Amino acid sequence: MDLPVNLPEKLYLLAYEPRRGRTTQHSSLNLLLQAGALTELLRRGLLYEEGRKAVARVRTGAAEDGLDPYSARLLGQIRAGRPHSWSSWVGRAKSTGRDQPIRWVRDGLADSGLVTLRPHRVAGLFPVTLVTLDDPGVREALAASVTGALKGPLSRVDPADAALTALVAAGKLRSVLSSRQRREHRGRIGKLAPAAGPVPRALGMALAWRMAGHAAEAAAAG
Repeated sequence: MDLPVNLPEKLYLLAYEPRRGRTTQHSSLNLLLQAGALTELLRRGLLYEEGRKAVARVRTGAAEDGLDPYSARLLGQIRAGRPHSWSSWVGRAKSTGRDQPIRWVRDGLADSGLVTLRPHRVAGLFPVTLVTLDDPGVREALAASVTGALKGPLSRVDPADAALTALVAAGKLRSVLSSRQRREHRGRIGKLAPAAGPVPRALGMALAWRMAGHAAEAAAAG
């Protein structure tokens, strides 16, 4: 069984609901995938922090080999622009349209043969894309890696699994960790978080900003 190596792909699969043929928490998942891409670039040494801002290294080479399409695209955007804070980059994730992380990551998984996409119309009118996970064992293995990171000896936790678990917790991905589980393992999650650098905290801030924005819009509409 071949598992994806990039964090955005892992996070997408963990958010996938087999019974519904789609992902959960659509409104916040784009932010989580954006955070996953930033963390992937950071872990590969393609980004570094300077003055609390994300800065891209100019060099290319082996560190970019096998990078998923969305992370590669984000790296290009960071290189082309001026430095911004981590939370700013997380918050720049598109929530609609073809540029949103969900579509990029989903299509990349389809190209890799990990999922199958099928066009469908709800009530015969509204077009949607149904997603089928070709090997359900892949998602199960990824979920097991999160469980292992929370319960196994800390010294034996793979840094990639530590980063994945920290992002799952910061993104409040309920399909993997319930609110109760996040509370129970708060101390352990705090010890795993350094593997993802400053990104989990930035993700929490971006989620709070987006929720506040939605609340303000709702109040204005009411």
